[in-house]
Amino acid sequence: MRKVIIGIGGTTNGGKTTLSKSLQELLCNSCVISQDNFFKDDSVVPTDINGFKQYDSLDALHMDRMMGDIGSWQENPEHFMTSHGFAVKSTASEPPNVFVLIVEGFLIFNHRHLNSLFNKKYFLQIPYETCKERRSSRVYVPPDPPGYLDGYVWPMYLKNRKAMEEAVNDIVFLDGTQKRETLLSTVLADIQECLWLHRD
Repeated sequence: MRKVIIGIGGTTNGGKTTLSKSLQELLCNSCVISQDNFFKDDSVVPTDINGFKQYDSLDALHMDRMMGDIGSWQENPEHFMTSHGFAVKSTASEPPNVFVLIVEGFLIFNHRHLNSLFNKKYFLQIPYETCKERRSSRVYVPPDPPGYLDGYVWPMYLKNRKAMEEAVNDIVFLDGTQKRETLLSTVLADIQECLWLHRD
């Protein structure tokens, strides 16, 4: 059995979740773990001097739990998939006995241990104007306070990205403003090449 772990990071509202779910639907024996599912309760997330909740930090996430789930997948991908409602199957177009884990999130490449596990790394980037437009159309719980993107989210994105680029190699940067179909076909072809390189 071969195991391949794909990392999909990027800007907030950059299209990470959409791309990850689309890939999971097309790749046999694949499943997704999303970093957004591991946020700590709002009551324990600290507030900065401007009154903004500091969500854009690894300290706001239960990374130990996330790493535990990834470890469970590594130990037994088939059992992990079936226990989380993912189908296990095979087709002639996919290499046999290969399982794929797609890990998506805005800070996945800023976690040293997690970053060391990826076979492929993709980062979706969008300009500030696009990010602001997309974020304004989403509903968050709790909701974004006035000025949150400008006063906290975007500055933290720039800070976290700088730290990522200083520490991580082999990231494929993608234009998140491209059509979804174009992004999907590009990444899918690259992953499928990787899968055949990892075949038995």
